Formats: sequence, C-alpha cells, structure tokens
Amino acid sequence: MKITDTALAGVKLIEPKVFSDDRGWFMENWRHEHYLEAGIDAQFVQTNSSHSSQGVIRGLHFQHPASQGKLVWVSAGEVFDVAVDIRPDSPQFGQWVGAHLTATNHHQLWIPPGFAHGFQVLSQTATFHYQCTTPYRAEFDRAIAYNDPDIGVIWPQPPQGISSKDANAPMLSAIGQDQLPTCASS
Repeated sequence: MKITDTALAGVKLIEPKVFSDDRGWFMENWRHEHYLEAGIDAQFVQTNSSHSSQGVIRGLHFQHPASQGKLVWVSAGEVFDVAVDIRPDSPQFGQWVGAHLTATNHHQLWIPPGFAHGFQVLSQTATFHYQCTTPYRAEFDRAIAYNDPDIGVIWPQPPQGISSKDANAPMLSAIGQDQLPTCASS
C-alpha cells in the first residue's frame, strides 16, 4: 500500500495493493494495522454508498459538532473527490485538495474530521463508498456552497443534478466560527 500526503495536512491519498490475475483482482479496502502505521487511527461506525449520474456534485458536506472522518473510494466509474479544510484555527482554513478516484485505479482518499467533503461524477455513472468514524446525525448535518468563490474548487465538468440542499448551501464566510470544527475538536 502506498500512502501519499496531500497539500492539506491530514488528508491522504491511498493506493492499496491490488492483486490481479486472469480471474480478476483482489484488494483490501481497510486493514486497521496498515492504516495505523500510516498515521490513520480510525474506527469506522458507518459505511455508506451512493450511485450518481455524470456531472452530479454531492457536497460540500460536513457534520458539526460530531465531525466525521471519512475513507472514500469508487467501485464503478470515476469521480473527482474534494476535501476542504474548514477549521477556522487551521493555517490551511478554506483551502481544498482534489483527487481522481476511479474503479480502475482503486485509489482511496482519507478525509480526517474537520474537513468538508464533496465529489463530482466524471463517468456516465459512478458508485461511491465512504466509511465514517462518527454516525450520521441529521441535526448536525451541514453544507457549504460547492461553488464558493473564496474556496475556489475547480470542478472538472459543468455541474448538474445539484440537490436543493447543496444549491442553497451558504458560503463558508457566512457560517459562524462556532458552527465549524476546530483543530482541537477534530
């Protein structure tokens, strides 16, 4: 397994070992001891999957006060996955990083607590999976505008299929600091 730090401290790109032969392939999606060696000490309590059409953007989502760490990957298709540091006390506050996750490259992205997350589907359809360190709680569910100019995410395709929640999400600057995670609480 190869783990690469991204431009955002704590966010890691993971390239699992894939064992292929004439029958197909096999890989481990998660093995605590290997991730722990790379500094990812996560205990997952919920696993989610979504299936979306080309151009769809889901995000930028986060949970507060019960922040979630997420390990994400794609089992069918291709997405552009994004993490945004939304901790006001972080030197990287408001900065983002993106990675292409595909069913063929088998890459994963680790997004620690304290970051907003979103993705855009680049293939005709994509099936996306995420393991979460904290259960989903509707009362803590939050979103930031996917097109916030102060963050400046460069989505690879014109956005389509934006949910009303995401279309009406506030800009990061409109969210009170008490409504955002901090480095200490992440």
